Amino acid sequence: MSPVRKLEPFTLPLTVGAARVEISGLHRGGTGTPLVFLHGFGSTKEDYADVVQQERLADRPVLAYDAPGCGASTCADLGAVSVPFLVSVAEQVLAARQIDQFHLVGHSMGGLTALLLADSSPGRVASFTNIEGNVAPEDCFLSRQIVTQFHDDPDEFLVRFAERVAGSRFYGGALYASSLPHKVRAAAVRAIFESMVDLSDHGKLLDRFLQLPAPKVFMYGAQNNALSYLPAMARAGVELAEIEHCAHFPMYSNPTQMWARITDLVSRADADA
Repeated sequence: MSPVRKLEPFTLPLTVGAARVEISGLHRGGTGTPLVFLHGFGSTKEDYADVVQQERLADRPVLAYDAPGCGASTCADLGAVSVPFLVSVAEQVLAARQIDQFHLVGHSMGGLTALLLADSSPGRVASFTNIEGNVAPEDCFLSRQIVTQFHDDPDEFLVRFAERVAGSRFYGGALYASSLPHKVRAAAVRAIFESMVDLSDHGKLLDRFLQLPAPKVFMYGAQNNALSYLPAMARAGVELAEIEHCAHFPMYSNPTQMWARITDLVSRADADA
């Protein structure tokens, strides 16, 4: 049985724009290019804590943290927490942890944040595993509810949002929805979702993803294999990773297959570097 090299918690105070932020993160030292993980909306850094169980990644430096307004990270102005704000947070956290080049893994909101981060500094990214991060308008099946199911009361919106997700036919929906009230502050939802919709509709995200020079995988659940842009990705040479028995949440529905694909990309990218 391989040794488990535990992750150590840290807190990091930041000022992003005019907002005071305190980041709650997990990290470990090691050798080689670090792994940087960005979680999705309504999730937390613990989505990636099982990195310690991956024998082929055992010596890697690791960084994962809660986005402001999610998990144990705080923000004095939750209404400021948009996706561009999250990119600024990522840049500051990387600087504080003295991480220059890194393997990047992002899911959903974290995948979109990761895409914008990589697009701004493509030479820093050794590989990119994009787990259903937004690249097109159709990806706003959750975030667009801020428009289609709008409610004046943020707390009531989050309650009803969780109910709708829990009642869906997709793998992992009920599990994800059950923890939403504990993992995200309701006052942060509107700005996050509105920015995700705006970027998905107008940000030319697919083009930006395809143009990234780093080795990259686009990971998606088998229940989402009808995404319209998958053929264009394949034609452009993007490696597609379809995860069995899964929809939008491979870390909940099929983590074994998710970790195998992440590990494989990281190992190949390092070997080719």
